[in-house]
Amino acid sequence: MKMKKLTILSIVFLALCLVSWQGCKIAEVVYETIQESLFAHSGHADNTGEAFRHWDEEDPPMVPTGCAKCHSTGGFIDFSEDGSVDAAADPGAFTCDLCHTNSESGALRSFASVTFPSGETVEVDGPEGICMQCHQGRASTATVDSGIANAGVGDDTSSSRIRFSNIHYFAAGATMYGTLVKGGYEYAGKSYDAKFSHVDGYTGCADCHNPHSLEVRTERCDTCHTYVKGKEDLHKIRWFGSLTDYDGDGDIKEGIFYEVQGVKAKLYSAILAYANNVVGTPIGYAEGSYPYFFKDLNGDGVIDDSEAVSSNGYNVFTPRLVRACYNLQVVTKDPGGFAHGGKYLIELMYDGIEDLNSAMPGGAVSMAGMHRGDEGHFDGSAEAWRHWDGDGEVPSGCARCHSATGLAEFLETGANAEAAHIANGMLCTTCHTTPPAVRQSGPIEFPSGVSVDLGDNSNLCMACHQGRESKVSVDRKIAGGSGPYSFTNIHYFPAAATFFGGVVHGGYEYPGKVYAGQNPFPNHLGKFDTCVKCHMGTMGVDPNNGHNVKSPNPADCVGCHGQDISQPYPGGDPANFMFTGIRPGNIPDLDADGNVAESLQSEILGLEAALYKQIRAFGFAIGDPVVYDSHSYPYWFKDTNGNGVKDPSETGRYNFTANMLKAAYNYQMSQKEPCGYIHNHRYVAQLLVDSIGDLGGSIAPYTWR
Repeated sequence: MKMKKLTILSIVFLALCLVSWQGCKIAEVVYETIQESLFAHSGHADNTGEAFRHWDEEDPPMVPTGCAKCHSTGGFIDFSEDGSVDAAADPGAFTCDLCHTNSESGALRSFASVTFPSGETVEVDGPEGICMQCHQGRASTATVDSGIANAGVGDDTSSSRIRFSNIHYFAAGATMYGTLVKGGYEYAGKSYDAKFSHVDGYTGCADCHNPHSLEVRTERCDTCHTYVKGKEDLHKIRWFGSLTDYDGDGDIKEGIFYEVQGVKAKLYSAILAYANNVVGTPIGYAEGSYPYFFKDLNGDGVIDDSEAVSSNGYNVFTPRLVRACYNLQVVTKDPGGFAHGGKYLIELMYDGIEDLNSAMPGGAVSMAGMHRGDEGHFDGSAEAWRHWDGDGEVPSGCARCHSATGLAEFLETGANAEAAHIANGMLCTTCHTTPPAVRQSGPIEFPSGVSVDLGDNSNLCMACHQGRESKVSVDRKIAGGSGPYSFTNIHYFPAAATFFGGVVHGGYEYPGKVYAGQNPFPNHLGKFDTCVKCHMGTMGVDPNNGHNVKSPNPADCVGCHGQDISQPYPGGDPANFMFTGIRPGNIPDLDADGNVAESLQSEILGLEAALYKQIRAFGFAIGDPVVYDSHSYPYWFKDTNGNGVKDPSETGRYNFTANMLKAAYNYQMSQKEPCGYIHNHRYVAQLLVDSIGDLGGSIAPYTWR
C-alpha cells in the first residue's frame, strides 16, 4: 500500500515538473519574442537608416573596412575576432549575431577593454564593452592637435590646411569617460572630469538603456529622481551635487540638459563673434549637413539651404576656432551627453568660450555668473580626484578621502581600504547609506593621536579634514636625524585641525607656549560650533547648503556680520555678503600694519607674508636661499638665483634646518587652510608669530595672544 502511494506521488511530481518545464519554455519563448520585437523597432535594426544605407551608391555597394566595424554585422564580428576589420562588409542593419555569439543561449561577445581614438584604453566589465566599441567617436584631442600642428600656424592665423575634425556620432562612451579617453578637445593647462560617477548598479550602458530597444529605462530613475515618470522628464534631472550655475542664467534648479544647452548657446555666440571679428569670414553651423560648418555668405547667423553645401564648407579655420568648433560638435552629436557626462561637456565649452574671448578685446561673450564646475567634493576635474588617473587606482593611504567609497569602508572596518577605484568626486553614498540617512561615526583620531568628538555628523567631515601631519610627526622627524630635513606637509584643507587648535596639535606648537584650543569664539553663539551647523544651513534658509562646500549660508551670518566691512552691524543683504570681509569687533591689529578696519582674512594674510619674509631672510643668512610655490610639489625649492621667484629651472627641493622646518610647516598649514581665519584665527596667528620669533624675527609689534 505504501509503495502504491509513493508511485502515485511520483507520477504527480513528474506531471508537475512537466507542466513547470513547459511553462518555463513558453515563458522563454514569449520573452525572446518580446526582445526580438523590441530590437526590430530600434535604430540598430533600422535597415533604411543612413547609418546602414550610406554606401548604397558605391561601386560595389560595400561598407569599407574603416567603417564596417560599426556599420555592419559582419564587420563587427570580424573585429571581435582579432581587433581589426580585414575586409569590406555587406551593408545592412544589425542582427542578433552582432552582440550574441549564440542566439540560443543568449551568450554575449566579451571585451576586456576598449581602446578609444586617443589611444587611451579603459577596462570594461560587462556588455558596455560591446556598446563602446562603436559609441566612442572617431576623433579626440590628439586628432585636433595633430591637424593644427600640420598647418604650422599661430592660434589666430587662418589656414586652408586646417580641417574640421568630426568626432562622429553618438559618442556616448567618450562623453561618459571624459578626460580618461579625451574625446573632447581638452585645453592645455586645464583639468577635466573623468568617468561620470553614478550610483552602484547604474554605471554601464545596459544599466540605463534597454539593450534591445535602446530606450532609457526611466522606471529605474525615479528611485532618486522621483519626478521622472517618462522619457520626457529626463531633461529635468539635476544631480544633487550640482549646486552652481553653469550657464549664468541664475537658475541652479534647472536640469543639467538645460545648463548644457545654455553654455552651448554662449559657445556658439563666441564662435560667431570670433569668426566675424578675428578671422573676418562669418561662419555658421548646420548640424544636419556635412561638413557642418559653412561660410555664412549673407552674415545673418543662419546657414540656409543654399549655404549648406560642401563647396561652401568653411575653410579658413584658425587653430583657436577649430578647437571650439570641434567641441560644439562633440556636444551636439551626443544628444544624451547631459546624462552621460554633462559636467565634462560644460568644461569643454566653458574653456572654449574663455579661449575665444581671449582673442577679442574685452571678450565678445559675457561669462558673468557662469561656473566651470562644482565645488570641492563634487568637482571631478580637481587634482584631489584626478591625481591618480595615470596609476589606475587610489592607493590605500589616500583612498579614505580621495575616493567615493573609501570613507564608507573606513567607517565600517576601522581601517583604510587597500586601494580604491579612481573617483570623479563624491557620491551620495560616500556620506549616506540610503539618502537621507547619514553614515554614523564616533570620535575621530587625529594624526597627533588625540581623539575628539563634535557629537554630530561633523565627525564625518573630520575624518578627512584633519590633515595628515602634526607637531608630533615634525618632532619625530627632527628627533630621528641630524638634518637637513625634507619638508613635512600637513596636507590640504585641514579645517578640523585648525578648529580644534591646541587640543589636537595640528600646527607646530613651540615648547613653553600656550595655544588656543577649540575655536575661541564663545561657541560661536552656541549655534555655529560644528561643521554641520555652519555648512548645512541650520537656520533653515537652505538645508541643502552643506552639499556646496564653498561656504556656509550667507543668510546665517549676515545678521551679525553685515554684508561687508563697509556696512554697519547688524544687517545687510545676503546676496552681497562676503566672508572675506568678516572682522569681529574684538579683533586687534594682528599683523601690526596699523589697519584696524581690514578684514580678519587680511590680518592673517599679513602675518603669513611676514613669516615668509622671515623664512626667506633666514635662508639668505645661512647661505641657502629658499622660495615657495604653492602650486608645485614639494612647495619649497632652492632659490638658486635668489630672486624670490621659482623659475622653471629651479626644481631642486629644499632641505631644512630644524627651526626652518617648523616655520615652513606652519606657513604651509596656514596656506592650505584658506579659511583658517574663520575656523580659528587665534590659533593660526599664534603659530605664525611664534614661527617668526623662533627664526630670530622681532615679535614685539604683533598682538596675537
